[in-house]
Amino acid sequence: MKRILPLAFALALSAPAFAQTVDNQGAKQLSDDLARYFGKQAFDKGVLKVSVEGDAYKIALDIKALVNAVPEQKLLKFDMAPYALMVKPRSDGSWDVSSNFSQGASFEFDGPEGRQSMEFTIKDGKLTSVYDPALAAFTNATSSLAGMTMTSREAKQQADVSTGAGTATVTATKSANGGVDFTATQKVSDFVEKIKIDDPNSGMNFPLTLKTPELSVDTNGKGVRTKPLLDLLAFAVANEDEAKLKANQAELKSLMLAALPVWERIDGNYGFKDFEVESPVGKFGAKQFSTAFGMDGVSQNGKVDYTIKASGLTIPHQTLPEWTTPLLPTDIDLNFGGANIDLDTMAKKAIEAFDLNKEPPLSDEFGKALVADFKAKNPKVVIGHSTVKNGDIEVALEGEMTFPGEKPDASVTIDVAGYDKIVDALKEGAKSDEQMAQAFPFALAVKGFGKTLPDGRLEWVINTKADGSVAVNGAMLKGPDEVQDDSAGQDGNSSGDDGANGTDDSTGGDDSDGGDNGGAGAKLQP
Repeated sequence: MKRILPLAFALALSAPAFAQTVDNQGAKQLSDDLARYFGKQAFDKGVLKVSVEGDAYKIALDIKALVNAVPEQKLLKFDMAPYALMVKPRSDGSWDVSSNFSQGASFEFDGPEGRQSMEFTIKDGKLTSVYDPALAAFTNATSSLAGMTMTSREAKQQADVSTGAGTATVTATKSANGGVDFTATQKVSDFVEKIKIDDPNSGMNFPLTLKTPELSVDTNGKGVRTKPLLDLLAFAVANEDEAKLKANQAELKSLMLAALPVWERIDGNYGFKDFEVESPVGKFGAKQFSTAFGMDGVSQNGKVDYTIKASGLTIPHQTLPEWTTPLLPTDIDLNFGGANIDLDTMAKKAIEAFDLNKEPPLSDEFGKALVADFKAKNPKVVIGHSTVKNGDIEVALEGEMTFPGEKPDASVTIDVAGYDKIVDALKEGAKSDEQMAQAFPFALAVKGFGKTLPDGRLEWVINTKADGSVAVNGAMLKGPDEVQDDSAGQDGNSSGDDGANGTDDSTGGDDSDGGDNGGAGAKLQP
């Protein structure tokens, strides 16, 4: 809530600043500007209110009035003081925006599995910022809080969350290619979440505690189309009536096209220091743990990236056999995502084609054709250079996969340092574990397919084709699938001929042998 409300008000402040004198006439003008984005009913029902307070305007949002305006929510209890922003026009056309968002709230309602409740408190929450209507963004903002608590209760689960002090900053500038470039950072100390699950039906009954002395969030964006997105919001408010929306769908299409590509790129990272998870089976932890994401906007060649990193991993050994210790990872760096994603063509075709006067607005045939066009651009699933380590053992992986047909076309390279130590661990496990006894010969067989690199690592370059063939380091393990032919198999020799053809195909499949980077080690450097 504390994140959403200031942003919502900021968006509404995109109207040009009027006369610098703060008076009742200015308050009415600001109310009219806000109504463009929130609707006039928000003011009629007391959800929003603008008043003059000294040399600034006070914008109050009464969440309780909002709840009362939506009676179908049927809350059993709701208690929350109004939020307020103090806004003051500046001589340069921007606004000073400040708030004391210290808050306490609680509510109860009947859920599908019984009564549920939630309450939270924010201590000493403060916001100071400057908002530029020309950019529809904060050019700078800082906020802080002394601490936060939240409690949630359900029939089979309860959660308690608390944090210490926290700070956040936002800066934004005009993007060279249109829109806004922004950077946002947030740090919170002493994050603790306690979860208790008690479900007699499933037999689950255990507590879980997550904690970190420091949680950080870093986000940056390029070319975010804030103004066109505001225009879309204003259009939605002005065309709530279905008949009016249908009549004005040409304007809607124009506004949607103007909002593309929505943003050029957005990247973010969540970081945890000395992260711990306490559970009934022991304590899991990591000295450093982070998750990162990145996403291009609507473009013809977009990318999506995800990263998970952890160092100094600790995993409880109580429930694991002793022989597994050498195999438990202590450091991981996983990178994966997608590439060559053409959302631009799909979006523009869909915007041009939809008709709100038809049901459905886009036909099933159009939807199927759109998906076919998307696949024809050959989007990729990408595994970036990823590693899993434990002592002298390191497994590295990278590759990509496309879907030219029903079956994938993939190329994956795996490098392993310390493979003999993996074999030794499996050999030890085979003495007491029947499954490991069965896996051990397989591990030896896999080693035989590997290529030894100059540094002693073993490498496997695995190629699977859409025809069903599989090759490892250029050696064909499986030939192409048989082509189904209704005219075949009419006599006893047909299947034999097909088998011969399959043999010939697999020989031809050696086009993906050593010339396919098999064993070259070019993709994965030690």
